[in-house]
Amino acid sequence: MNLKQLEAFVRVAETKSFSAAARQLYLTQPTVSAHIASLEKELNTCLLVRNTKGVALSESGKELYAYAEQILELEQKIRSRFGLDGKAAGSVLRIASSTVPSQYLLPDIMSSFQKQYPDERLKLFETDSGGVVEMILSHKADIGFTGTVLEKGNCTYLPFYQDELILITPVDERFVKRKGGDICSWIYEEPLIVREEGSGTRKEAERILEQMGVDCSALKIAAVMENTETIRRSVGSGMGIAVISRLAALEELERGKLLAFPFGDTGGRRNINLVYDAGYPILPSADKFIKNVRKMFPEAGCL
Repeated sequence: MNLKQLEAFVRVAETKSFSAAARQLYLTQPTVSAHIASLEKELNTCLLVRNTKGVALSESGKELYAYAEQILELEQKIRSRFGLDGKAAGSVLRIASSTVPSQYLLPDIMSSFQKQYPDERLKLFETDSGGVVEMILSHKADIGFTGTVLEKGNCTYLPFYQDELILITPVDERFVKRKGGDICSWIYEEPLIVREEGSGTRKEAERILEQMGVDCSALKIAAVMENTETIRRSVGSGMGIAVISRLAALEELERGKLLAFPFGDTGGRRNINLVYDAGYPILPSADKFIKNVRKMFPEAGCL
C-alpha cells in the first residue's frame, strides 16, 4: 500500500462519496476506485460498503481509517517540519480534552492561538480524562487537557488553571435551610448524580469527599451521566445532587436556578492540566500552543 491509496480511502470515508473524494484530490473517479480496490485486495478485506445514502465504512474500514488518518497527518507534519510543504496551510494539531477545559477554557485558548498563527489548523477531540490519556499515549492526539492526573506511561502534566468543584442542588427549601451547614451531615440522604468512570471530575470529587470523611461507597448513586449539561438540568429538575465544576454551573447559579455548596476555602480546588507524552517528540505546533497557554496563564509558573 502507499500514501496515495490511503489518502483516497480517507477522503472517500470522510465524504461518503467516490466522486466527491475524486474532486478533492483532483483525480478521476476510476482512479480513486482503483486505489480502494488495490487496498482491499492487499488487505484481503472489504473496507467500504455501498448503500442508498452513499458509502459507509465496514468494521475493517473503521479500523483502517483510524490508522490511515494518523499516517496522513504525520506525513503532513513531516513535510511541514522540513519545509517540504508548498501549501499555505500549516499542520494539524490534534488536541484531546476532557469536558470542562474543552467547553469552558479551550474556546478562548484556541481563538488566541489562531489569531497568532492563522495558518495552523486545530482538531479537537472531547472525551473524559481517561480517554485523553489514552489518546496521548496512542499518539492519536498531540497534546491534551485533563481535570485530574492519571499516572500512565510517560505522560507529563502541566497544571495551568485552578478550578473549583462544588456541590450543586435544586433550589428547594430543605437545601436553602442547609446553606452554611456541614455537607457531611446530610449528603448520605440525597440521591447523587455522578460522572462516568474515567472522568476527572468524578475522580477529584471522590478524592475531596473522602478527605472530608465521606464514605463514597455509602452514597446513594441515582444515575451516571457523561454530559455536564444533562447533569445540571437533572439537578435543577430535582432528580438529585451532583459535584461539578463551578465553571460549568456559573450561569445557572447567577440566575438562581441552582444552589452551590462549596467544600471550604481549599477543599474543592483541583488543577486543570495540559498533558503530553514526554517520551515522544513535541511537534513545533504543539510547542507554540503550549507557549500560548503560558502567555494566557502567566500565574502557572510550571508551564
